[in-house]
Formats: sequence, C-alpha cells, structure tokens
Amino acid sequence: MGRSADRPTSPTRWKGTPVQELVATASLGSVYLLFALGLSAAWGTIGILNFAHGAIFVSASYACYELLAIQQLPVQVLAVIAVAVGALLSVVMQVLVFDQIRKRAKSERAAETRILIGGIGAAMIPVAIASHRTKNLAFGLQGSGFQASVWEFGGVRITSIQVVTVLCALGAATTLGWYLKRTRAGLALRSLGVDDQVAALMGIDRRRYAWATMAFAGGLAGLAGVLLTLNLGAISAESGDALLVKAFACVVLGGVGSTTGVVVGCMTLAASETWVLTQTSGMWVEAVSFGIIFVVLLLRPQGIFGRQEVRRV
Repeated sequence: MGRSADRPTSPTRWKGTPVQELVATASLGSVYLLFALGLSAAWGTIGILNFAHGAIFVSASYACYELLAIQQLPVQVLAVIAVAVGALLSVVMQVLVFDQIRKRAKSERAAETRILIGGIGAAMIPVAIASHRTKNLAFGLQGSGFQASVWEFGGVRITSIQVVTVLCALGAATTLGWYLKRTRAGLALRSLGVDDQVAALMGIDRRRYAWATMAFAGGLAGLAGVLLTLNLGAISAESGDALLVKAFACVVLGGVGSTTGVVVGCMTLAASETWVLTQTSGMWVEAVSFGIIFVVLLLRPQGIFGRQEVRRV
C-alpha cells in the first residue's frame, strides 16, 4: 500500500527541528516500549522468550479491523478489545504451547530451545490467517471514525495519538516497575527469574504467575498494535516481525528483566533510528537494530542495567 505499511516502525521521513525530532523519538520509543515491556517481563521472570509476541501484536489490531467491518466502534472500545485479545492469545500460547513443552522437556535448557522454536511456529498461524484475509495488503482502523488532533507550538507539530502513546507507555513502565519492586506478588515473580526451583519450594505457583505475566505482555502488545495502527494509518500482517527484532534489541541493550533498562533501550534505539532517518537516505535504519544487538553482546552482554549473571534463553 504505502511505505508506512512496509516500514511500520519508522517515523516519517522529514528533516525537522531538533524539538520536532525529539517528539518523533518519544512517540516511536513509546511504541517500542509498550511492545518490549511485556517481552522483557516474560523473559526476565518466567524465562519465556516469546517469539510469537509480534504475531500477537498484529492479531490484536487485525481483530479490531475485522470487528470494524461489522460494527463501527469508538477508539476507546477498540483499545480495550485489543488488550483483551492480546492477553487471551498470549495466555492460550502459554497454556497450549509453552507449558506443554516444559512438561515434556528433559531439561530446562532443552525446554528453552524448544520454546523458541515453538513460538516461531505458533506465530505463523495467526500471521498466515491475517495475510490470507487481507490478501497481503495493509489494513487500518478507519471504521473507528478516529481523527487525530494536531497541535502546533512554535512550529513543532504534536498529534493527540502521539501524546496518548507516550502517556500509555510511561504509565505501563511505571506500573510494572512499582509492581515488581514494591509488592509481594512482584517479588515472588522476580524470584522465579532468579531460581524457579527454590521459588517453588517456597510455595510460589509458577504456572499462575506465568499466566498472569503472559496476559500482561499480550495486553501491552495489543495496545501497541492499535496505537501504532492509528498513528501510521495502516500496518501489514508482517509488521510484527520487524517490531520483534527491534524490541529484542531494546531488551538486550537495557538488560533483561530491568524495567528502567527497557525504557532506556527503547528510547536509545528510537533516537538512533530517527537520527539515521533524518540525516541520511534512510537505507541504514534497519541495520541499527542489529548493530546495537551485536555491539552490546560483545561489550556488555548483560545490558546497561542488567545483572552480571542473568538467565537467557
């Protein structure tokens, strides 16, 4: 359809003022943050690196697209539906795929490898359905009747969807950080990331916490899907693949399991991509994600805020 569908996670190509570029960085980084927070939480606590996370992101937005073909709905309702669909799909993935793999694996290391492969295989199903139904074309949420407001302050343009995206991302990061550090349930969840066998001996139900964590991760992915679709106008069934790589780069850069690290990683990646996009032809934008992963793994494998020793899939 357009370049926005082919390159769903990059800002519009323009060369604006430094303040305008800062706005674009905050908006893009917030989309990454909503997506990467759930990925980091699941990986850093219950040891699940969910490679189906991108498919959940797309499926939630696609479900809203199909509903709009039947009934016009306000954007607030679509956001709630996307969160519910993302959470449900993520829990179903945990129950039907990841839990079953863990039960049958002979060792934790074998389970981790199979979870990676299982996530990739499971992701192909919803993506294939969305591709078939949309005939591999980009799809949007025009039926919601949503029109973003645009404000100008001294030549700097800010849209209402950008403001909402930033507020949602910061709110989710703050809530997750508080939950993990200040609540008993959060401390129990963190203990699973340190040693799940000892945590089980202390009476912590890993399965229940795993389902809750996956529901949280899927819900954030669904919300990110709707917000990005509204921001760009349309995404494609393959949009989640590129976003998954970028989120992985953000998590590795910040440190697995660190909420602050994910925030820093997402904003750093967004700033790097925005700078490359505005200062060059834009051909090197996709290489930034892989380059950051490569450099960080060489120089500081645990990430900026990560522990010296951390469980990795």
